[in-house]
Amino acid sequence: MPVRIDEFETGELPTGPSVPEQVLTYLYTNQEQAFTRSEIAAGIDEDPNTVGTALSRLKKRDLVRHKGEYWALTTDIDRVRDAYALHTVSEHLDGDDGGIDPEAWDTAAPDQPHPSEQDE
Repeated sequence: MPVRIDEFETGELPTGPSVPEQVLTYLYTNQEQAFTRSEIAAGIDEDPNTVGTALSRLKKRDLVRHKGEYWALTTDIDRVRDAYALHTVSEHLDGDDGGIDPEAWDTAAPDQPHPSEQDE
């Protein structure tokens, strides 16, 4: 969903569940069915390309299944519950302390290159 440029500039962006959260909720609510990317996008009123990216990431985390054009929630519901619990706790902790301040992190973090940047 587009936002007005003044909202973008001031940082007053809309909040709400992320697309991956919406996808998981939709699939959880409809566990007895599998859907195409477009059907999921229409069901949650989001862009199909954004939904496709979310589905790919959720598949890498074993939270959804994929066959042909169809997607469904994993059969391991405990995995979905655990992922949701971790997400909820992380959001709560970020809300309690404001999350990680990138500038403070850069100041305090050791100045070491990422392993992929180190010479062998």
